[in-house]
Amino acid sequence: MSRIGKEPIPLTNGVKVEIQATHIKITGSKGTLERDIRPEISIEQKDDKLIVTPQGNSKRIYAFWGMTRTLINNMVIGVADGFEKKLIVEGVGYRVKVSGSSLTLNVGFSNPVDFKLPEGIKADVDKDNVITVAGIDKELVGQTAARIRDIRKPEPYKGKGIRYIDEHLVRKVGKAGAA
Repeated sequence: MSRIGKEPIPLTNGVKVEIQATHIKITGSKGTLERDIRPEISIEQKDDKLIVTPQGNSKRIYAFWGMTRTLINNMVIGVADGFEKKLIVEGVGYRVKVSGSSLTLNVGFSNPVDFKLPEGIKADVDKDNVITVAGIDKELVGQTAARIRDIRKPEPYKGKGIRYIDEHLVRKVGKAGAA
């Protein structure tokens, strides 16, 4: 039995849900998200809650039950509040600029790297070189932040590169020195 799947999903802030067989559409103040769910899982709306129930009792269906509940909950939170990830760019001369729907990163390569943001994702950069990636789709926000980080991963000696703001880097000691 899935402990996560058993919990109902609360609907807040004027979130509207449309369910048609295995397709769910959730609309809120920030936008609309849609998803097809597995046929082994059923969803019903009672008052201001969504109830996710499995249609069977195999271990596989129970796994999909919890996962589906979490995905739908992330959709509800996304259309009501949105998600964001913060990245910090560290290094002498490393700079980031936002222009429209693309990021221009000067991160130690001979040419600047232009990163095109996917549709539905916004990015802001403050003066401390902190990139804020925001959107309503949690998966897309996380994937975009990971792709930005992959442009220049942090190195373990000086910590130069792009990292998540709450990421802990294990620093290595440099050379012991020539005798």
